[in-house]
Amino acid sequence: MIELVNEEQSIKDSLEPVFVKRLAKILMLSVNNTLNVLKINEIKNSLGFPDDYLIRIVPKYPDLFRIVNESGRRSSMAIELIHWNPDFAVSEVEALALKNGGKKPNFSCCLPSSWVKSLEKFRDFESVPYVSPYSDPRGLVEGSKEMEKRNVGLVHELLSLTLWKKVSIMKLGHFKREFFLPDKLNVLLLKHPGIFYVSNKYRIYTVLLREGYVGSQLVDKDPLVVVKEKFGEIMQEGLHEYNQRRRLINIEKKRSKGLPLTRVDEDQMNGRRRRRNRVVSDEDDEVDGENGNKLGGLLDPEERKRFYKVLFDDDGS
Repeated sequence: MIELVNEEQSIKDSLEPVFVKRLAKILMLSVNNTLNVLKINEIKNSLGFPDDYLIRIVPKYPDLFRIVNESGRRSSMAIELIHWNPDFAVSEVEALALKNGGKKPNFSCCLPSSWVKSLEKFRDFESVPYVSPYSDPRGLVEGSKEMEKRNVGLVHELLSLTLWKKVSIMKLGHFKREFFLPDKLNVLLLKHPGIFYVSNKYRIYTVLLREGYVGSQLVDKDPLVVVKEKFGEIMQEGLHEYNQRRRLINIEKKRSKGLPLTRVDEDQMNGRRRRRNRVVSDEDDEVDGENGNKLGGLLDPEERKRFYKVLFDDDGS
């Protein structure tokens, strides 16, 4: 275990330039190039930042960052970007376009060909010129196609900066004012199923970048993701061993009290595992609203209405 801890720390040390760039980019996405520290802390794990980034990384780059606190309260502490690096102001979509020979920046659409209406809407959306999420949105008309393009681009860029290409919708909603996002953020996300997938697994509403996954597998794994998965495997093994010991202790207690053992208890004592058919999948079910095929979660109209009502106190209209 200690070797794994040292490996994680070594990776974090080597990724410091990446963290610096990542922090600068999320500050550049905000309207005033400033973000509250408490809000950054809500997504710091998603971005891979070390717990002590505020005292270990930020002070080392005074040419880029400055800590500000106008009221003197801890809750109002913020990080301000003091130098705009144009090299950082290139989105993932724009970088891919440059990599492909300078083609026009376009979003990827990850939908089956049977989603005819959704694909038509996506093509109509793509007919609007790409708007960089690093541009000032205050010159755009609220509710216009250009503003929608910019908002989709911003969420896409933010998800691209995270380790797992996903973030809690509730946490994302806390940045509406700073990122100039619409109040009905849920509507924006559900309107673009080819770019985003909204999951309600474990009743935690999360938006994922579709192009970041093939099935349930992350396409490009950050080195930190790899080491965290190793930690997860160890934790699962430890949990399994703990549960096994607890079961055996409970069985011994039953035997000492003269209580009859169940078939499950006997199987545990004999070291056998009974095969069980899994009724509920680990992944969210999807429903194709156009063809009735089972394809996904909040794309089901009824589930979407419940989503609006429970999470956003919206009637879904």
